[in-house]
Amino acid sequence: MFFCKSVKIPDNLKKVGNIFNDHGFTVYLVGGAVRDMLMGKDVHDYDLATNARPEQVMSVFKKVIPTGIQHGTVTIHIFGMELETTTFRTEADYSDGRHPDKVEYAGTIEEDLSRRDFTMNAIAADLKTGKIKDPFNGIKDIKRKIIRTVGNPLERFGEDGLRPVRAVRFAGQLGFTIEKETLAAISNPSVVSKIKSISIERFHDEFCKMMKSQKPSVSLKLLEEHGLMELFIPQFKVCRGCTQSDKRGFHEFDVADHILYACDGAPEDNLIVRLAAFYHDIGKPEAKTVEVKDGNEYIHFHGHESISEKKCIESMKALKFSNEEIKQVSHLVKNHMFFYESNWTDSAVRRFIIRVGMENLDNLILLRLADIHGMHNLAAVPGSPAWNNLIELKERIAQIVNEKSALSLKDLKVNGNDLINSGIPKGAIVGKILAELFETVTDSPEMNDHDKLMNLAKNIYETKYCSHS
Repeated sequence: MFFCKSVKIPDNLKKVGNIFNDHGFTVYLVGGAVRDMLMGKDVHDYDLATNARPEQVMSVFKKVIPTGIQHGTVTIHIFGMELETTTFRTEADYSDGRHPDKVEYAGTIEEDLSRRDFTMNAIAADLKTGKIKDPFNGIKDIKRKIIRTVGNPLERFGEDGLRPVRAVRFAGQLGFTIEKETLAAISNPSVVSKIKSISIERFHDEFCKMMKSQKPSVSLKLLEEHGLMELFIPQFKVCRGCTQSDKRGFHEFDVADHILYACDGAPEDNLIVRLAAFYHDIGKPEAKTVEVKDGNEYIHFHGHESISEKKCIESMKALKFSNEEIKQVSHLVKNHMFFYESNWTDSAVRRFIIRVGMENLDNLILLRLADIHGMHNLAAVPGSPAWNNLIELKERIAQIVNEKSALSLKDLKVNGNDLINSGIPKGAIVGKILAELFETVTDSPEMNDHDKLMNLAKNIYETKYCSHS
């Protein structure tokens, strides 16, 4: 596979290649699509490079959007595909750390490939024949699972501050190793200052891709080791070296590694739980206390979930996550320290459901499994006490839900209008009485009956809220 001199081009892309060729232009498939084809992966996005100028591309195809025409890029809409198409170019001077100050069109695909970030991304395939152009031995590096810049790493990283972050992301996403000089360049002061200049939005996108990779810990450790974590997520730094292990044997790692391995233990396709795993213990260093008892030290982190919630919100806001994402993740972080025991009453299970919210229960249990994974970098084993405990809790929750218990105010058999129609005055009193009715029903589900609740509401109103002369 790796020594092939061509790749199989999908039929619709071949047709696009024919259209370019019929108008006298050459065109190549470039970038990640070629890399992924060579690795036998599915490809969904296709980028093209051509000797046709943007205005010529726009004259050849019916629907072309000038997405980045100042940099020689347009997007062709054809056969249900969106093909980002860039004219062969060379670039010079990146004063803003991202965009070239000067774009000059190049004559050959080889010149164009010379400006790309990594050798594995500097491979082109002829759109008609699939024949490969690989001037920087990218196929060899893919075979050896190596990430290496095209040319001098300090120059490549100096052109765009996102490139070192991308290198770190690719290491985790592809399971590749960053070549020695390329790796050393990431923490070079001139490169770090360039990385500082990238927009938060660009880092956010890379961070999410890292969190969605098979083992986020690989990229996250590289971010930390090379000083990039501190630039964008400064809250994490104090977790390194914050020991947790005592004679009880709950934890094998410091808080930082526990967090990173917890991320690995969260489902790959669930970004909310992955993020919650990253933030769930980030407040531990601030909450740490050490108790000496019978000559032994016991480490505690009482209330760390509240500190973690606060730091989670602060960090996610800075990283420009949406309000909904922040709400969901911080809620899981705040509630991750639940301790279910078999002797919980049905009322206690109902209160747990009400506090967490039905919509968050599955994610909270997934977070607990991730937390367990992070303790010894091992998944919870089916049949183990921790596993059985969570299974029992899920069964208890399912039972409560099947009983159609009142799990929110809207499940009560009375509402505010019922109370008002019975003579209770509009306003705050109605809300307070409904809250009391809900408390009653949580403890005693059989009380969720219209007549019983109306009688109770009347009694509460008369004893608590009617003025007595």
